[in-house]
Amino acid sequence: MERRGAPVTAFTRIDTKPVEVRTSITEPDIVVVLDPGLARTTPVAAGLKPHGLLLINTTRKARDVEVGAAVRVVTLDASGIALENGLGSAASPIVNTAMLGALVAASGIVALGSLLAAIRAFVPAKVEGNVKAAEQAAAAMAIQEAVKA
Repeated sequence: MERRGAPVTAFTRIDTKPVEVRTSITEPDIVVVLDPGLARTTPVAAGLKPHGLLLINTTRKARDVEVGAAVRVVTLDASGIALENGLGSAASPIVNTAMLGALVAASGIVALGSLLAAIRAFVPAKVEGNVKAAEQAAAAMAIQEAVKA
């Protein structure tokens, strides 16, 4: 659960077989940054595997993001997409589904259609706004390969 105003780190292990390891992830394949301010104040790519994926909610282009590591950088204005689809407020846009749309498009972890079906099945409010946000995000990504340290 996020603490209001404090940076929060969460981990998820994804595999095609049961996951039995329950420790923190120190060398992730993918890092997703929902709050654009964190990328300016926190070493978000620390521990990210070489050529891993760093997905950041920001209006900046991937080529303009300094990460200090050789990783793939994907940027997306998820806040703008969320607001365009009526998700949250200007002070607190709800970017989750937009970031998931970008994540599945950039990583191929699951098909976009599977994500959209899950949104329709499990999101309790503003379902079509969330579906549109995920679709727009998947289409709007800006990708830069291997930003060098």
